[in-house]
Amino acid sequence: MTKSSAVAAVIDYVQNPQKTDNGRLITSYACDSRSADDEFLLAKREYEYITGRSQGRRDVIAYHIRQSFKPGEIDPETANRIGYELAMSFTKGRHAYVVCTHIDKAHIHNHIIFNSTSLDYERKFKNFWRSDRAIRRISDLLCVENGLSIVENPQPPKEGYGDWLGNNRTPTWKEVLKQKIDEVLPACATFEDFLTAMKSAGYAVGERRKYISFTAPGQKKPTRMKSLGDDYTEEAIRERLGMVRIITGGGGGQLDAPTEKRHAELSGTRPNLLIDIQAKLRDGKGAGYAQWAKIFNLKEAAKTLLFLKENGIDSYEDLVKKSSSASGDFTAQTKRIREIEARQKEIAELQKQIGTYGKTRDIYAKYKASGWSRSFYDIHAADIILHRAAKKYFDELGMKKLPSINQLKQEYGTLAAELKKLYGEYHKLKDLSRELSVARANAERILGVTPDAQDRDDARAQTRRDTHDI
Repeated sequence: MTKSSAVAAVIDYVQNPQKTDNGRLITSYACDSRSADDEFLLAKREYEYITGRSQGRRDVIAYHIRQSFKPGEIDPETANRIGYELAMSFTKGRHAYVVCTHIDKAHIHNHIIFNSTSLDYERKFKNFWRSDRAIRRISDLLCVENGLSIVENPQPPKEGYGDWLGNNRTPTWKEVLKQKIDEVLPACATFEDFLTAMKSAGYAVGERRKYISFTAPGQKKPTRMKSLGDDYTEEAIRERLGMVRIITGGGGGQLDAPTEKRHAELSGTRPNLLIDIQAKLRDGKGAGYAQWAKIFNLKEAAKTLLFLKENGIDSYEDLVKKSSSASGDFTAQTKRIREIEARQKEIAELQKQIGTYGKTRDIYAKYKASGWSRSFYDIHAADIILHRAAKKYFDELGMKKLPSINQLKQEYGTLAAELKKLYGEYHKLKDLSRELSVARANAERILGVTPDAQDRDDARAQTRRDTHDI
C-alpha cells in the first residue's frame, strides 16, 4: 500500500458514518473533510515545488492524534470542540486538520488527522521527542478548563490501521542517542559523570567548544545536543541531574543567581499541571524521566505557590472560592457575548427582511388588487415570493408592528459598543480562570485533597459551557 492510499484509508476509517453519527461529529480546519487526503497530497506536491526539497521514502504526509475521555462525563459535541481546540493549539493554526469524534465505544474519543505540510507550503511539521507529552499537557489543560477528569493512566494505543505511516521504521541516530541518554542519566551524579558514561557506552564526545556533540559507532556525522530538543540541551541535562541551570549570555555561562533572582524569574509565570510520575512509570517511562519529572514538579509547585501568594490566596477554601468565582464570571461573560452576537445576527436579518418587505409592498398590493391575477403573478413572481417570505418571517416572530430601521441601527450600535468592551476583558478572564483551575488542581495533588462530588459537579457546570475562544 502506498503512503497516499494509507492516508486515505485512515481518513476513511476515522470518518466512518457509523462512528461519527452520520458525519455530524466531523469538523475540519483549512480543508474539506471529504477530500482531506487529496488536499494533503496536493499540499505536499506544492511544498516540493516551492522549496525544491523532497524527503523521499522518509516523508510523512499526515499525523494522527487520539484523545479519549472518561465514560459518561462528556457529550459528543463538547468532545469534538475540545478536539478542535487541541488541534488548533498544537498546530498553532499552521496546518490543516480533521477532527472526528467516535461514539461507538463506551468512551467517547477523538481522532485528529493533521497535514504535515504547513498552510503556506513552505514548512513541514517534524515530530519531536516527547511530542506525546506536549499533546497530553494541552489536552489536560483543556479538560481542567472544561471541568473534566484527567485520565491519569492512559492505555498505550494499539497497533492498528495496518499500514499507518511510521510503523516498523528504523530509528534515527538522534532517537537512539536520546534513548541512550535516558538510560545512563539515572546512574550519574554530575555532568562530567554523564559524559564519562556516554564514552563508556561507545559514544565519542566532541570537543567542548560552544556545543557538545556525540558520535555513535558507525555514525559519520556527530550529533549536537542542542539539535535533540529542549529536553536534551546541556542546560536541560544539568537540570535533570539536579544541578543548577546555566544561563547563557555574554561571555561564559553563569550559575543561577541567589534565591531573590529565582523568585523574580518564577514570579508572574503561569503554573503548569503537575506530572503524575507514577502513572508515567506505569506507561513505561524510565528512571531518567522520573528524575527530570521530580525537578519539573518542584518548579511547578513553586510557581503555583507564588501564583497563590501574588493573588492573595492563603487557604485551599479561598482558592476553591476564587476558582469557582472566576469560572462563573468567565462563563457568564461568554454567555453574554454569545447573546449579543445572536441578537446582532437577528437585527441584521430583520433589517434585510424589512428592506425587502418595503421594496415589494407596492407590487404585492397591485397583485392583491388584480384579484390575484395569474398573468400578473407570472410577471412579478420574484417580488411576490420575496414579499410573502418576509411576511412569514415577521409572523413567525409574532411581530404586530415593525420597528424602524433607525431603531434597529441604534440597537446594533449599542450592542457593538458593549461587545467591544467585553472582548477587551474576555482573554483576561479566560487566563485567570485557567490559571486558577490549574493552581487548584496542583494544590489538590500537593495536599492530597479529593474534592467533594458536589464541588466537582459545580465546577464542571460552570466551566463546561462555552469555555473556548470566540
